[in-house]
Amino acid sequence: MSKNILIDLSMDFSVKIVNICDKITGQSVLTNQLLRSGKSIGANIHEANYAQSKADFIHKLQIALKECYESEYWLELFAKTNIINSELYSELKNDCGKIRRILISSINTTKENNSL
Repeated sequence: MSKNILIDLSMDFSVKIVNICDKITGQSVLTNQLLRSGKSIGANIHEANYAQSKADFIHKLQIALKECYESEYWLELFAKTNIINSELYSELKNDCGKIRRILISSINTTKENNSL
């Protein structure tokens, strides 16, 4: 694993989302939504590492956090409509939750350090 666990977790999550959505047939509208939000988490985290300022860094992480919440919504919908089974839902929800908690912590820490 690299030094940045958030990048690694978000990449792993994106790969899982791509692989799962690739196997789902007949739900392209729904899978496209999950693909967009699930992949956007990692893309925004990656982009944050090249932010022009602390404010830009925080903004990119906040976008990633919003995408994380959206992904959780789509995952719950997939589980409630039996597109994915409860075991897979639990795994993905847990992965998304880890990313969400780290994002919240990173945003809060950066905001606190920004006020110094």
